[in-house]
Amino acid sequence: MSRQRASTDKVHGQIRADILGGVFAPGQKLKFADLGQRYGASVSAIRECLTRLTEQRLVVAEPMVGFRVMPLTAEDLCDLTDTRIDLELLALRGAIEHGGVDWESDLVAAHHRLERTPMTAPDAPRTMSDEWEQAHTAFHAALLAGCRRPRLLAMTESLRDATALYRRWAVQREPKRDGIDEHRAILEAALAGDVDAATEALRAHYATTAEILSEGLSSPLPRTQG
Repeated sequence: MSRQRASTDKVHGQIRADILGGVFAPGQKLKFADLGQRYGASVSAIRECLTRLTEQRLVVAEPMVGFRVMPLTAEDLCDLTDTRIDLELLALRGAIEHGGVDWESDLVAAHHRLERTPMTAPDAPRTMSDEWEQAHTAFHAALLAGCRRPRLLAMTESLRDATALYRRWAVQREPKRDGIDEHRAILEAALAGDVDAATEALRAHYATTAEILSEGLSSPLPRTQG
């Protein structure tokens, strides 16, 4: 990998992390000059990164305007949830069929970390902690990892990121649930090899998440810049 490609990949990762971390608000304009200064990158590198993030549906490109963080809407959330359910249930079936002992061990470890990680920090009881977000992401990634279909996993990762963006901004009140029972039900069914129970538990989990996030969209989102 060339030094230039490695640098561009690093900047892409930094912008992606900042979008998912709430540094940039939904709908906020992403200005080349500001981003170049923030990340120490050229205009061409920033443009390439934003184009990649557009493909991942974290950023939207507007002709004659530029790039903005993806705005959040109830319609998009519905489409996102339905698509995520369709693809992840397919991946989960494959994981249960093909995943072996290593997959099971990784899944149990990821669940243990998630269950032992507080959802909120003591000094911010109305905000999901970064540690919980990371543990939650790791659990859902481990759940599907055994399906042995890299392209399918890449698509599910992109949809997972988009959902994280909604979760960061749409839930502006104290979280209503930590999903402990839901995640445990998914884990137990997957380890038991019960495809029908595991996929139904995952579908119900995402449906409940979408319902909570849609309620958050009924409240005004943070004011955007630009």
